[in-house]
Amino acid sequence: MSELKKKAVLLVSGGLDSATVLAMAKADGYECYALSFDYGQKHSAELDAAKNVAAAFAVAQHQTLHLDFNQFGGSALTDDSIDVPIAQDEGINEGIPVTYVPARNTIFLSMALAWAEVLQADDIFIGVNAVDYSGYPDCRPEFIQAYENMANLATKVGVEGHHLHIHTPLIDMSKSQIIQAGMALGVDYSITVSCYTADAQGKACGECDSCRLRRAGFEAAGVADPTLYK
Repeated sequence: MSELKKKAVLLVSGGLDSATVLAMAKADGYECYALSFDYGQKHSAELDAAKNVAAAFAVAQHQTLHLDFNQFGGSALTDDSIDVPIAQDEGINEGIPVTYVPARNTIFLSMALAWAEVLQADDIFIGVNAVDYSGYPDCRPEFIQAYENMANLATKVGVEGHHLHIHTPLIDMSKSQIIQAGMALGVDYSITVSCYTADAQGKACGECDSCRLRRAGFEAAGVADPTLYK
């Protein structure tokens, strides 16, 4: 008799990394529940991409939650008064960038945790990465470990003995390694959107930090870049 598939909640942004994580979870036999966020970001192309990615991998369910981070501002991704920076020729800048959205992953993981409890799922996947440019404090391994510890203290299922796991399969991978892994699992990267300033058709600027990292990743992986550029 075949065992029931384990359920997992996955944060799916529509970008390259989360698409790869979804492919990995599916390959590992999880029944996948995709969660995306309309959080007041400046463009909606990534949400369209998230729908396409979720459909491509035939997830059990895909939900998009509506939040309003732009009421607070404080990030180039949500605040019209802050421009998305264009990376300089000398490379990606160090430190915490203005594209950091305050507490974003903390909030996203909390929503995923709530849904996981309802679904009786012990596993949550997030595509954070700490090797390639990651000035974001909520992408660090120590943050993920601290959040997992908190989740097991703050939930009914955790207190009752179900250990909740936060999976970060990309945490130690370079962008080229991520792309190679995704290609091996059949990810169609042409349907993903990574650009911070993509237009309504999902065409990328080619100049922001996210675009530069994505393009460099394809070059290092020896794979043709399927990204549509403006």
